[in-house]
Amino acid sequence: MTVVCPGPEPSPLDPARRAAGAPPRPSPAAYGTVIDDFDGPQLDRATWLPHYLPAWSSRRETAASYRLGGSCLTLEIPLRHPLWCPDEHEVPLRVSGIQSGNQSGPVGSTRGQQPFLDGQTVREEQPRFEGLLMDGGRFEIRCAMRISPRSMAAAWLVGFEDEPERCGELCVVEIFGRTVEALETVTTVEGDSEPTTAEVGMGVHAFRDPSLTEDFVSPRLQVDPSRMHTYAVEWDSRGATHLVDDVLVRRTPAPPAYPLQVMIAVFDFPDWSDGSDEDLVPAIIVDRVAWRPAR
Repeated sequence: MTVVCPGPEPSPLDPARRAAGAPPRPSPAAYGTVIDDFDGPQLDRATWLPHYLPAWSSRRETAASYRLGGSCLTLEIPLRHPLWCPDEHEVPLRVSGIQSGNQSGPVGSTRGQQPFLDGQTVREEQPRFEGLLMDGGRFEIRCAMRISPRSMAAAWLVGFEDEPERCGELCVVEIFGRTVEALETVTTVEGDSEPTTAEVGMGVHAFRDPSLTEDFVSPRLQVDPSRMHTYAVEWDSRGATHLVDDVLVRRTPAPPAYPLQVMIAVFDFPDWSDGSDEDLVPAIIVDRVAWRPAR
């Protein structure tokens, strides 16, 4: 399945765009209820926790590497960024992420968010944090990715897991660098361009929620992840609609019907390196995150 999406706006980080006097962005009201456009000098800690699933490790060992600038949040993985859960995660993995909710049971309990092992136990108890929990509406993220065959980036909505079975996921976007392919150069009235495609993951992961059915796909779309695109999902208890740059890609029946938190992260798998990307710093550059509640 291939969907040709309209071209994205030039990146707001592009100096040429600023020098050319590019028009201002639409007002925040055009996006509905804006969670964050990352214009401030610091991360909004009332909304975001700059760690990735710290209950299974610790906050110190799961701290994100990030910076704010150019009205964007950049989550990145520097060359010396530590491995995540190196004693338990079978495949070596490094990650920088933020999340809008967090909680766990006491140390030694099995109550935590998104465990990756059966019977996994909490290593550091997490206080309850409800930065943003959503129960339907429209969620969107406008972002670009700097990824290679050994890395990927994603944004997804997942149950807060105040009850263990409320753990389902509604994926907004997931792109592995090894799926990115450049097509033949095409000459247009605007000059030469090199269209790029990628497999864009979206849909539902049931995990341990018996009420959900696994429904996840990765259609190949004409999308260059290195440029800014808007990935969105509109959902209620009856179904979800997935869009890229406001173009309908697919519909998913029966998404999670309980409050969901936001997860945004970039991942690096050192063992996947092909030798050409040893010095690459994987990143996801987020221009805007918005949520419009269901009416």
